[in-house]
Amino acid sequence: MSAKTREFTHPETAQMKMTDVLFALSDPIRLELVRRLAADGPLEVAECQPRSGPIPKSTLSHHVKTLREAGVIRNVPQGRRRSLSLRREDLESRFPGLLDAVL
Repeated sequence: MSAKTREFTHPETAQMKMTDVLFALSDPIRLELVRRLAADGPLEVAECQPRSGPIPKSTLSHHVKTLREAGVIRNVPQGRRRSLSLRREDLESRFPGLLDAVL
């Protein structure tokens, strides 16, 4: 039996909406995650617990999903793990200066 890796959809740069991006960045936990990705580069999902203290896995998954669906991060499978990366170039192309202003 082979294990199937689930691929997530990511919005194309032209399809990103400012309201979705701002909503995704409005939560303190999501904003902290984006700041960590901006500073440290790609992280595995397991490394994304907030520094303020652990949150339930389902809550972390919800935050990751919100950021991915807004186009802020990319969630890519790597074997049995998932790597999160900031879509800095896409965000800068679509909304110049937004990340610098928020971070």
